[in-house]
Amino acid sequence: MDGRTATKRNIDIISAIEKDALDSRSLWARIGDKIAVRAGQMWFIALHAIGFTGWIGFNLLEGPGNKAFDPYPFPLLNLIVALEAVFLSLFILMSQNRSNLQADQRNHLELQINLLAEQENTKMLQMLQALCAHHGLGISRDPEIKDLVKRTEPQAVLDELKSNLPQPE
Repeated sequence: MDGRTATKRNIDIISAIEKDALDSRSLWARIGDKIAVRAGQMWFIALHAIGFTGWIGFNLLEGPGNKAFDPYPFPLLNLIVALEAVFLSLFILMSQNRSNLQADQRNHLELQINLLAEQENTKMLQMLQALCAHHGLGISRDPEIKDLVKRTEPQAVLDELKSNLPQPE
């Protein structure tokens, strides 16, 4: 062993997987993620509130030395806000698509590990049952144990779930 606990080893493995996923992003994915992260912060909202208030205030308060460049109903401001909304939405969708792909990969890994663990547990139960039977222990004839030592068929479990879970209307 390398002196690390199992938890520390697992954290290191997960961290390496996450780092690799972040490092393998394209330049555009990195830019999109940075924009999406910053757009979701409070300073971004405050900056917009200040900017919009200033824009509207400047264009409503006409007077000597103050000529409105975007009079009410503020068509230029509307155009800028609409364009910003389109681009922010696209950056956020791009970031979410990448996150969803990464989540799908994690889910596939988790499913594979769970299936391997299920197979290992079944094999260990079979060995324990054989040991108990060899030593004449009554637990080896327990009906629940006999059921648990059978190989789990994921498709059968999925079919059972589908037939029993309530369906959305």
